Amino acid sequence: METIISDLGLVINATLIAMPPLLYAALGSCFSERSGVINIGVEGMMTIGAFVGVVVAYFTGNPWFSFFCGGLAGAAFGLLHAIACVSFGADQTISGTAINFLAPGLAVFLCKAMFDGSSDSPSIDTASKLPRLLDGVFPVGSFWNNVLNTYSAAYLAFIAVIVVWFVFYKTRFGMRLRAAGEHPEACATLGINVFRVRYICVILSGFLSGLGGAYVTLATVSQFRPAIIVGQGFIAIAAVIFGKFSPHGAMLACLLFGLCTGLRTIASQGNWISPNLISMIPYVVTVITLVLFVGHARVPAANGKPFEKSK
Repeated sequence: METIISDLGLVINATLIAMPPLLYAALGSCFSERSGVINIGVEGMMTIGAFVGVVVAYFTGNPWFSFFCGGLAGAAFGLLHAIACVSFGADQTISGTAINFLAPGLAVFLCKAMFDGSSDSPSIDTASKLPRLLDGVFPVGSFWNNVLNTYSAAYLAFIAVIVVWFVFYKTRFGMRLRAAGEHPEACATLGINVFRVRYICVILSGFLSGLGGAYVTLATVSQFRPAIIVGQGFIAIAAVIFGKFSPHGAMLACLLFGLCTGLRTIASQGNWISPNLISMIPYVVTVITLVLFVGHARVPAANGKPFEKSK
């Protein structure tokens, strides 16, 4: 019985470690999608955030400053996406795809330039990683230590859900961003600057995606590698669709996908299943989820449609 409880604690802990990058990116995607701008560049924004976060931590040793810098790196590519799609009316899917090539390519180029031609950054030490909130509070190996002793930024992700939900549904800006994604022309006739709203939302999308990427290298992996994100940005987008473009729905979906990753981690400790099959679990669940639920998600009416000011 104690073994079962301990294993359950390990699964929950693995879920809480795997979920935050997805949740940060999903919250960012909610901002962009609800304002009417498709952002499939989340993967690239997470990758550049992962690189910048760990590099700043390597040189400064300050995990929280590095975490913030990772977000800023993602925001920079969010700004690039906003310029292309909002100001110039570029195809949003193509722009996002370009970012998914540009951001990882820039990260690898800079990594090789900074670290003697290596595409992998040096590992950061424990002091430079994001701290664990309840480290030492519970006995090592106990159920509560396994469940609750996770990184502080994981708890911050849940707080972010509450903040984003409040912004979406309880503030004037939230009303405007939702309206911009549904009826931008009507918003413009009421004096709402649709361009400004969409710029803010797309930049926030990049910032939160960058935080998600920085979490990976500052908490779970401790170094940058070219394949560090491995599809997590696309899983985050799937979580937004599954969660019907709401922050609380995206959180539930991210918990599901995080659980799948946690189960993969636990299952990989044994030798009775091929590691290649185990690594497929989160992606198979993502595809099944999209097939079953994508038809039930109501996409904002103006999502993906460029807005032009009437003359």
